[in-house]
Amino acid sequence: MPIDPFILLLLATVGVAALFPARGSAADVASGASTAAIAFLFFLYGARLSTRAALDGLRHWRLHVTVLAATFVAFPLLGLAARGLVPVILTDPLYQGLLFLTLVPSTVQSSIAFTSIARGNVPAAICAGSFSSLIGIIATPLLAASLLGGSGGGFSADSLLKIVLQLLVPFLAGQLLRRWIGSFVTRHKKVLGVVDRGSILLVVYTAFSQGMVQGIWHQVSPARLGGLLVVEAVILAVMLLLTWYGGKALGFPREDRITLQFAGSKKSLAAGLPMASVLFGAHASLAVLPLMLFHQMQLMVCAVIAKRRSHDPRAEVTSPESAAATRTEAGTGTRSG
Repeated sequence: MPIDPFILLLLATVGVAALFPARGSAADVASGASTAAIAFLFFLYGARLSTRAALDGLRHWRLHVTVLAATFVAFPLLGLAARGLVPVILTDPLYQGLLFLTLVPSTVQSSIAFTSIARGNVPAAICAGSFSSLIGIIATPLLAASLLGGSGGGFSADSLLKIVLQLLVPFLAGQLLRRWIGSFVTRHKKVLGVVDRGSILLVVYTAFSQGMVQGIWHQVSPARLGGLLVVEAVILAVMLLLTWYGGKALGFPREDRITLQFAGSKKSLAAGLPMASVLFGAHASLAVLPLMLFHQMQLMVCAVIAKRRSHDPRAEVTSPESAAATRTEAGTGTRSG
């Protein structure tokens, strides 16, 4: 099973924050740098997202609406249902992080990769991921405001304003400037990929430093972490089954069901971490822990499923037209894994 190298970097960053947390003026510098990094991240997301590709995908509107329903309706309902596990299995802070996990948008990069391996509808996966990322910029904060309320680690109207200034405004700026900088971003996507992953690591270091300084990690025991993993495994299993058999009930062909399963059952670490930092502030370290664990779990499970789907005798070889469309649109997709 695959171990995402980025998860290892995240864990190493957490370790550095535990041993050498930023304090005093260093914490102020780290916080300011983290704020700038988040804005830059979403500027890049806006510059990468191809609105034309998303609009071209509207002909598969039933599939995209179903993916969005899985991401922003079914997932949050499962998160709300998990409230009954507090305080027996989950502590309230861990539950808040788990609920936040269910609110973030779907992935793009890994959804496309697994859909391709399983011989699904790759162009539709690209569009579905783009729609989810675009809508998630607005939907995730609004859902967090509604479902987390004042208990979400200091979540308030000020957090919504921060979302607008730190996430939405840079994202829109990237979209507006895409006409002039889109080709540059595409040509240097590997270098910029290193930059935005480095930005995420900075966000994680700042969040976990704050957690260490405030001593909130004493609230988490190995038993609680084990309980969290079990709950997340159940949620992932339910969503994988719901998207696969729900797609069959809705009459989607096999290729579209594969897209629905992989795009509708996963959550974006790249989008969720910066959002959590803005929404939860000093409590972000516990809030992002469930997302980090779920991210690795979904990669491991979906890799196995995709491999099995690729050997399905009913799988059809991707047509040359689909392959060409995939190469064309993949060059314009946003990275969000």
